[in-house]
Amino acid sequence: MKSSRRKFLKLAAVSALGLGAGRLGFLGDAPAVASSAPATGGTPGQPVVHWGMAIDTTRFNQELVDVCAKACHTQHNVPTIPGKKGIKWFWGANFEETFPTEHGHYLAEDVEHRVYPLLCNQCEDPMCVRVCPTQATFKRDDGIVMMDFHRCIGCRYCMAGCPFGARSFNFQDPRPFITNFNPLFPTRTRGVVEKCNFCAELLAQHKLPACVDASDGALIFGDLNDPESDIRKVLRERFALRRKPDAGTSPSVYYLM
Repeated sequence: MKSSRRKFLKLAAVSALGLGAGRLGFLGDAPAVASSAPATGGTPGQPVVHWGMAIDTTRFNQELVDVCAKACHTQHNVPTIPGKKGIKWFWGANFEETFPTEHGHYLAEDVEHRVYPLLCNQCEDPMCVRVCPTQATFKRDDGIVMMDFHRCIGCRYCMAGCPFGARSFNFQDPRPFITNFNPLFPTRTRGVVEKCNFCAELLAQHKLPACVDASDGALIFGDLNDPESDIRKVLRERFALRRKPDAGTSPSVYYLM
């Protein structure tokens, strides 16, 4: 596992080179970042990086979902707003909500009653990018679908386009509701859409996403294009589902059953 972590850190470093120091794509330069990152990941001959996540659903319960959500939300200044207008980047749901197109009438009881983590699926063909009129939502060469908060005009077309309900809209100023302020990540304003970004800012520092770090091995993160990465190895060994495959967006998040 130590050698795998060293490999990940090296890969993250290479990927970050393609973005340039300090250019993470949420500070007002979305089109420039999206087009400037070289297809090779920053080094000639280096294979294309495609970040993905595998979720070991057998390990998750509500407590672990809450631990991962807290790590994610603290890292990204996600406010705790009660009610239907709350903001969420990482949360949990039942089987039916997670896999509405999987019609298993006689599910094993443990499968039916698990709590399944939900987040942005970082789709290969993201519908949200297609419908965004300002390029506030854009996809990087490493597969991460990003939000440029400064470009967002609050039209919510991306929310209508996303088949996974992975986006939240700030109906009010979220900043008074932030309980653990992180000065290293930008806060948002009223009228802005937000979502999980696979911790692009941590990847640029050669670190794992916050939820992965907090999951005690229940979330496996890595390069889907590398056959020797931890995520590819576990996908070869375990049966996995993706959410709403009929939507045609090809998610980069896999659920190990």
